[in-house]
Amino acid sequence: MTTYFSEPQSMYYRFGEEQDQVLKVLAERYIGANAQADFVYRVFQQSGILQNDKGLYDLNMSKRFPDAPKDHISYAAALVWGDENRNLDVLVRCYGPVRFHFNNELIYRSTVIDEITPDATVKLGIDIQPGWNTVWLEMKNTPAGFGCQFGSDEGKVRILNVLAPFQERSGHAGWVISEPVSSACTQPNLLAGQEENDLKWLPEVQWSASEQNKPALERIYGLLPGRHAYAWTHLDNRDATGRPVRLTGQSQGSMRIWLDGQSVAEINEAGPFEVEVIAPFGQSDLLIRSECQTGSDSWGFKLEAFAGTELLQLKLPHRVQGTSGDSWLYAGPFEAGAEPELADLMRMDRVYQTSAAKQGAERTYWRLDRPDAFIRPYYENAMLSNKWTVGSVTNYGRWDYPLGVTVYGLLQAGRYLQRPDITRYAAEHVQACTQMYEYSLWDREQYGFPAINQQLIMLKMLDNCGSFGSAMLESYTECKEPTFLPIADRIADFMLSRLERRPDGAFYRICAGEYAENTMWADDLYMSTPFLVRYARVTGKSEALDEAAKQFTLYRKYLFMPEYKIMSHVYDFKYEQATQIPWGRGNGWTLFSLTEVLEALPEEHPERPALIAFFNELCEGYAALQSESGLWHQVLNNPQTYLEASCTAMFAYGFARGVRFGWFKDPAAYVAAAQRAWKGLVCSAIDRQGNVHGVCSGSRYAFTAEYYDQDLRTVTNDNHGIGIMMLAGTEVAKMEKHLSERISNSPVASVSTTSAAH
Repeated sequence: MTTYFSEPQSMYYRFGEEQDQVLKVLAERYIGANAQADFVYRVFQQSGILQNDKGLYDLNMSKRFPDAPKDHISYAAALVWGDENRNLDVLVRCYGPVRFHFNNELIYRSTVIDEITPDATVKLGIDIQPGWNTVWLEMKNTPAGFGCQFGSDEGKVRILNVLAPFQERSGHAGWVISEPVSSACTQPNLLAGQEENDLKWLPEVQWSASEQNKPALERIYGLLPGRHAYAWTHLDNRDATGRPVRLTGQSQGSMRIWLDGQSVAEINEAGPFEVEVIAPFGQSDLLIRSECQTGSDSWGFKLEAFAGTELLQLKLPHRVQGTSGDSWLYAGPFEAGAEPELADLMRMDRVYQTSAAKQGAERTYWRLDRPDAFIRPYYENAMLSNKWTVGSVTNYGRWDYPLGVTVYGLLQAGRYLQRPDITRYAAEHVQACTQMYEYSLWDREQYGFPAINQQLIMLKMLDNCGSFGSAMLESYTECKEPTFLPIADRIADFMLSRLERRPDGAFYRICAGEYAENTMWADDLYMSTPFLVRYARVTGKSEALDEAAKQFTLYRKYLFMPEYKIMSHVYDFKYEQATQIPWGRGNGWTLFSLTEVLEALPEEHPERPALIAFFNELCEGYAALQSESGLWHQVLNNPQTYLEASCTAMFAYGFARGVRFGWFKDPAAYVAAAQRAWKGLVCSAIDRQGNVHGVCSGSRYAFTAEYYDQDLRTVTNDNHGIGIMMLAGTEVAKMEKHLSERISNSPVASVSTTSAAH
């Protein structure tokens, strides 16, 4: 029998089958381990290396240095931070000869075939170590090409953030590249100063001497008569006497000043100014609107603040890495008539339209008084490795499908326990993503590939949107967040109008050139139908619910294994056959999702009788394969494979809902099966600290059971399992409460109670 810990370490040993206690520990452990830390803001120079739509950094040196002599060499350097050990596949596509060093070890030297074959891609595994890891690329110029593309495989899922090396650029995002040199150089110390080596590194981090003599707005934007820009800082008033604060300085044009959103001064002419304001103790938002006036030969302002004779500090209004010595953020230049709402200006989750045009207007975001230096938010919490594992760093703020299930589990557990703190945490995780949605779209337009919300923005398949989109709509009842519905509309349009389908209308995966090319996965019932159900509920668009019901009928045709009454994991259209491997979690997704559709489907819906029959068929098949421990095997019909927790939780969830909603012809056996499954989980898969064991890592697919058993090993606290444990616990508890209330309210129970009273 599969075991993950000793009996005294189990949740059952501590709490028995008390669902409320188990759910509290599960939810609180997850929240405690996943702090509310969403994005890290960094300096990024737009003139640096950008990514393409696959997420690969495009180090095309031929475009950067078109006049570079033949055989000259350019270098690219970067740092990668590791919170813990992380294995990652990276891709290299050569334009010419390339050498790749990672942590001072030569990992790859291109071959002539790599260099001259268009679109040739080399995949390499690297082991990121805790702390700083160094990346060093040596690229030689030849008539065939110069440079390479470099990045992580499946870059929107397994993110590779690179940071600039050298002390002068500490905290900056992105690569540095060297101007070409005639002979090879050894790798310098990337954590030291860049002046300690002879290479000329780009992009430049300081203004030229002539630019430094100009006012800030002029050197950032140039002279643009009639345009205006905003500057934002924090006034740090540590004077406790309550004295007025003097704002004094020099303006090169008209300007307006706001303190904590209140207009405190208007300056109509260029020249020196002095304004007295009442500033509260501590930090206040100071906002300046400066206009470049017609006929002016300069544009900008200087401002200092004093309490008495004490100079007060001006500080950046938001924590930004790589900004030592900076005090102001800038946004602009805006045309006349393009006035952002004041309430929208002093925040980091907006992009700003710079013209009054209704269509196609340019937009901008905050930047610094440095060459091409914009602020970019980055997701730098838990990073996925090759097999979906993320380790122990917080998952907060990421949009991906396993976290969609986690959010749903937290919402349902919080509601059941009447714990608004738990439901609020779940909703705020979703909001952290959606409130940056418009920014994420702009970020992709500007830089080629978004730095956050990668899966949502680079929407390509159901995995990218269905699960988390469903959790987003589920949390809409908690917070009524206005950013949810436009995103839901985009996801619904993708599923209903643009997603690839078979001729009969069934969803499937084209994935040309990838391992999953031309396949249908049982998983995709979960990645689509729960979202469609919720979209229909929130918007009233019944066609989404009709589509969800239809997909189950179609998937049954391809994947149902009638001899076992369960589902094959995948149908491979390349071979025109199902794999005939009933992976546990793939079947769990199927049953889980079917209950979501049945709950929403009206009694009179034409698909309902067939789907109720399908539900009963599946449950009969699953119940027959439950092990004595209460758990199911990784490959359901193969008892030689290990006992797996996530599918067990989903079957418990499905059985419990079937009992509660009255879908079973004979519910008694499923009550017992659900209870046995839950007991098996608290005995064998959930330890008394709330850690979840026995959940297999993210899957590809195969025609053999051995792949699922030997290659897909279990991971502790994998996000594929945590949420579904909470969902299983809440549903088993609801089932038991439903049965208790039904018996208590039955006529026989009432008579018995009355008789006993006499």
